[in-house]
Amino acid sequence: MNKRILIAIITSLYFTLPSISQNKNRILNKRKIQPNVIIVITDDQGYGDIAAHGNKLIKTPAMDKLHDESIRLTDFHVGPTCAPSRSGLLTGRYANRVGVWHTIGGVSILREKEVTIAQVFKDNGYETGMFGKWHLGDTYPSRPQDKGFKYTVNHGGGGVGQTPDYWGNDYFDDTYFKNGVPTKYNGYCTDVWFDEAISYIETTKDKPFFCYISTNAPHSPFNVPEPYYNLYKDLDIPEFQKIFYGMITNIDDNLTKLQKKLKALNILNNTIIIFMTDNGTASGYRSVDGKLYGFNAGMKGTKNSEYEGGHRVPFFIRYPNGKIEGGLDIDALTANIDILPTLASLCQLDLPNLKLDGTDISSLFFNKNATLNRDYVITDSQRLQEPIKWKKSAVMSNKMRLINGKELYDISTDPAQTKDLANEQPEVVNKMRGYYNEWWNSVSEEFNQYPVIIVGSDKQNPTTITCHDEHISDSKIPWNQNFIRSGKHNPYGGTFTVAFEQSGTYKIEISRWPFESDLTINASVEGREKTISTGAISEGVVKNFIKGTLKIGAWKETKEVLPNDKFVTFKGNFTKGKTNLSAWFTNKEAIDWGAFYIRITRESKKTVLIN
Repeated sequence: MNKRILIAIITSLYFTLPSISQNKNRILNKRKIQPNVIIVITDDQGYGDIAAHGNKLIKTPAMDKLHDESIRLTDFHVGPTCAPSRSGLLTGRYANRVGVWHTIGGVSILREKEVTIAQVFKDNGYETGMFGKWHLGDTYPSRPQDKGFKYTVNHGGGGVGQTPDYWGNDYFDDTYFKNGVPTKYNGYCTDVWFDEAISYIETTKDKPFFCYISTNAPHSPFNVPEPYYNLYKDLDIPEFQKIFYGMITNIDDNLTKLQKKLKALNILNNTIIIFMTDNGTASGYRSVDGKLYGFNAGMKGTKNSEYEGGHRVPFFIRYPNGKIEGGLDIDALTANIDILPTLASLCQLDLPNLKLDGTDISSLFFNKNATLNRDYVITDSQRLQEPIKWKKSAVMSNKMRLINGKELYDISTDPAQTKDLANEQPEVVNKMRGYYNEWWNSVSEEFNQYPVIIVGSDKQNPTTITCHDEHISDSKIPWNQNFIRSGKHNPYGGTFTVAFEQSGTYKIEISRWPFESDLTINASVEGREKTISTGAISEGVVKNFIKGTLKIGAWKETKEVLPNDKFVTFKGNFTKGKTNLSAWFTNKEAIDWGAFYIRITRESKKTVLIN
């Protein structure tokens, strides 16, 4: 080789290598300064269920301390109910757009194509873990482990003891799903979520992590360790509210435990901690026998309401290393859909090309006078199979609220929403109605396309589906295990939207009881009486079913229920593709009842003609 050429190559390498090294250092430095993120979201705890917000009865010292040390969004809004609220938080998109406009009935399932905040963090090199309540689908492809979480410990359905949850769970010493596998845990549910999250943090502390702690408490049923009930037992409030407050104080104690661990691990200051709730209070403000109990921070409406108290919730964010702290109130209009783009900005994440409805609000944390590039936010509560325009809706500008397209309130002067200004300000009503019309046209494009439950996949085989996710016009679905026990009528005629991922031979079993119960179809089950701090569990009623029927597309078969049957088994060859599935039992009186539980197992791959 020519000597001059060799010298030129060496010289080039000399100047190039530092450049490569510097680039690698930049990547490493970015990784080092990227904060950890913990979101704690509680269930059914309202704005007024925190002492720092003016509640004189409740004991929440950890929440109060976090409130005092955080930046607070005082005009922060979510969905008025559980699953829609979570879908907006986790996707940065409106709940109606992503297929989650109810809490049951097959429309609390996140569509396969939707990208979550966990997927964004995971793709940017973060560890991701979730603990507690998911409520966006219990089957592939909508489980938390399908949506970006690398480590999961969660219950089924929308709460411990709901129909898709593991049979017999009652908040104490339950069986939860660890990375999808039923696993027995000791202790009270909220303690389990936080203990498992802390253990996870200890193992991932040397890498940036995103940790989502989503408690089912203080959602009903009202179950809490008795010492927490005793904190409120002498107060002049209803018994359910004593337990409700006790459940919140238990969360508060766990929040203290979490922050102490972060401090001991020396990562507290480099961790973004967010505390929020999922909707307005369910049980902290209620009239009993004509007397009003509780505190709602002067707002109108509670959970499921289109008025302010249904969807305005606490939001505290603290991140000392990022100069986000100090007890500052920000009164700009903000919402759950803003959190994904905001955290992406704070954590320097590369975002895929997502069509988000939310806005990066991080500028507000550093400049109180910053403005956001949007005019309105919308929330609504549908809780139907097919959404209805204007139903239980709120169009929100900075301080104006258009309710149901008809009533107009200025919450800067009328926070309780008592004076309707619609007749006085028709131009404001018309402008807000115009925005809603555009929004509705956008989010309603896929209302006729229900989220799909995929069966026969290598990622989940067998797949168990429950009446919790059945599409049926009568919304009286047996969505919790007490309804299953009491044999609440599951009306005939419901369907499941399923897709066979592979053609082949399938075994399909239908049951009156969950499969893990090992009960025969016509068995009875003992109940449990309530205690001071826990609710009753219903007795399991015999239904005397004599036949079981399965219908998939145009294929239909009926079989006799034999005395020792634990389930009725069908077999068939089905082709790959989307279809409707229905299953039901018939009793001695010739009344049809939709099957409560269905298990679908792909036994072999095969080219077939049926369906």
